[in-house]
Amino acid sequence: MTEINKIIRELDHLQESARTLEATSPHRAVLMEEVRGYAEDFLNKLPEAKAFTNDGFDRTEKDDFFSIDESGETLSDILSFIKKRVNHAGFNSASGGYMGYIPGGGIYESALGDYMAAVTNTYAGIFSASPGAVRMENSLIRWAGELVGYTANFGGNLTSGGSLANLIAISAARTTHGIKGKDLHRSIIYTTRHTHHSNQKALKICGMEECPIHYIDLDENYRLDADQLADRVRSDRASGLNPFLVVGNAGSTNQGAVDPLNEISRIASENKMWFHVDGAYGGFFLLTDHGKKKLQGIEKADSVILDPHKGLFLPYGTGMVLVKEIRHLLAANSFEAHYMQDAREHQEEYSPAELSPELSRHFRGMRMWLPLKLYGLEPFRKNLDEKILLARYFYWKIKALGYDTGPYPDLSIVGFRYVPEKGDANEWNKNLVRHIQEDGRVFISSTFIKDIYVIRCAILSFRTHREKVDLLLDIIEKYTKKHSTSTVQ
Repeated sequence: MTEINKIIRELDHLQESARTLEATSPHRAVLMEEVRGYAEDFLNKLPEAKAFTNDGFDRTEKDDFFSIDESGETLSDILSFIKKRVNHAGFNSASGGYMGYIPGGGIYESALGDYMAAVTNTYAGIFSASPGAVRMENSLIRWAGELVGYTANFGGNLTSGGSLANLIAISAARTTHGIKGKDLHRSIIYTTRHTHHSNQKALKICGMEECPIHYIDLDENYRLDADQLADRVRSDRASGLNPFLVVGNAGSTNQGAVDPLNEISRIASENKMWFHVDGAYGGFFLLTDHGKKKLQGIEKADSVILDPHKGLFLPYGTGMVLVKEIRHLLAANSFEAHYMQDAREHQEEYSPAELSPELSRHFRGMRMWLPLKLYGLEPFRKNLDEKILLARYFYWKIKALGYDTGPYPDLSIVGFRYVPEKGDANEWNKNLVRHIQEDGRVFISSTFIKDIYVIRCAILSFRTHREKVDLLLDIIEKYTKKHSTSTVQ
């Protein structure tokens, strides 16, 4: 038997099993109906579902079902396992009662967009591979850039989240300012301790761990002290150092504070520094009149990040980076390969692969574009306005219960704590958070500010409305009445 005949015989033997992965139309219909039923059951029960639970999750139970074997299982058995072992323990970030870490919600129409993007397996990395997909993503970048206040020559990328977006921006800053290894020890970075840790992580990945980070103090409203920043930059420059990057917050994760962006941009411009704004949480409040006023100066930043999976309520895995000069993104990310020479022949717009570290990537644009196209901007704007008002509502209500509050909320996060007459206030508040989490109907989180334990109420989910905030207040009020005179050592 010749070699080619052996190959043909082996192919005939293999193809029957290989075709198993191509589901027929009737089989697809059965699978889709089972998954649709699971999703509908989850969503229909969501209004009464807990925001945090470990009910039914036995940590001693073996997870052999997670393992992958030669033979498969039925979808019915798999969905039953997912319900018990995956979707019924921990944070329920789809719940309107989820007010802990920055929520978003995950609107249903985004899942439909993801479904279409995955079924068609559209590759959105290179223009010639899918001109329509790249144009869709570029149109979203243009819309968001104009929302920020950029006018021309800007660019950006849809990312997996704020962490990758920060990484891309900081990489562009390093490349633009020509920071080499020999320069690290004298290249100064300025920020506050309330800046999200993904920025420090990005510095590490970009090889800038040796850059000194000068942490600027916060003012009484937890915003960067611009006067101290100016003094520190002036002093560092006089000492022969190279101030090159300042990171500001457009809504800090800790307390939702917006740094004085106009003042920071002025200091950065005068000292030829790169000004980066982390607007992962707060950026899309620019859709509101309040947000436009609060975030004035963001348009002067060299780079801005936004998280559509926060302020636009999309599913996790949707971030965005914007850079004022697209040439800086190209310089930091563009690379050529011989095997891509055919793809370059039909290039009419910049491709995502030229503007970020990612080559193979999901078509993220569809999950964002579809709901915006379906509903327009108005319901998104109204949702954000509602969250601002809910935070103010909670602020005054929790104050009336005798709690110390932080500054009046810039956006939609409220910090608060109770100071008992006796005992350790930190422990008292920790016990309150445990009680709320054990109750499970609402989930909130905590942080430390200068060794003081502070509880955070972060309101951003499109499913959070006044009744959920009132539920949280009711739980807190009952606990406070019962324990306000107790002593915690």
